[in-house]
Amino acid sequence: MEISGKIAVVTGAARGIGRAIAEALIAGGARVVICDLVLEQVSKTGKEIGATAIRCDVSKPDAIKDMIDTVQANIGAIDIFISNAGFVGGEPHHAASADDAIWQKSWDIHVMAHVWAARNLLPDMIKRKSGYLINVASAAGLLSQIGDAAYSASKAAAISFAESLAISHGEDGVKVSVVCPQYVASDMLGYSDPSAAPVHDGLITPAQVAETVIDGIVQETFLILPHEIVRSYVAHKASDHDRWIKGMRKLRRKALDQTGSTHPEKIHLLI
Repeated sequence: MEISGKIAVVTGAARGIGRAIAEALIAGGARVVICDLVLEQVSKTGKEIGATAIRCDVSKPDAIKDMIDTVQANIGAIDIFISNAGFVGGEPHHAASADDAIWQKSWDIHVMAHVWAARNLLPDMIKRKSGYLINVASAAGLLSQIGDAAYSASKAAAISFAESLAISHGEDGVKVSVVCPQYVASDMLGYSDPSAAPVHDGLITPAQVAETVIDGIVQETFLILPHEIVRSYVAHKASDHDRWIKGMRKLRRKALDQTGSTHPEKIHLLI
């Protein structure tokens, strides 16, 4: 899909990956609407990058519907919808130790937000035989995030839902992509300034993620991998699941030995 002239919406776009994607879309000639939870933050970003800003709590289905209705009533039919909002909760002890509120929040933001957006967008996109749904998931959904079972499980579900969208609606003219980055120098890992992040092969900037997303949209690629090495990790997992789990156990032990933690913010430079 060509980006120039399209109306695009990006959620979770006040900062980080979402902001970078919005900036890249604008540079490509799209008319962009950005959404985030805190109005002051998203409004400031909108002014800085030249996007329309709307507050939206993507954990609420009515909020997503109202946001989509507002965009379509005031700007026009949405051509590209990038469902990007996310968070890391971590787990205090064992893999089931995060409380129910964290699991529910993970499910709502990482899975249901994609479902609610698609539910409101698909009828018009199918009618027009045109539209693009991009769900930002994570390499954790293809592999696993040590120290955050809720994140891993919900991101895996997000990938599965994107596959269902692509299978069911590809012949309706609706394009679908799922984005699966590994570690990104963003607020989620404690990098409010990506330029201050250490140089590390496994750590990329939000701008680098955005570049791969734009390329993926133009080429209409289903699985967008900002870290190309993830493809080999997935192949290794598929070839010998037991061996892969043993390797992940070894990595977890290394994380605990070297950092005393399994939180992604503490261990990401070990990957």
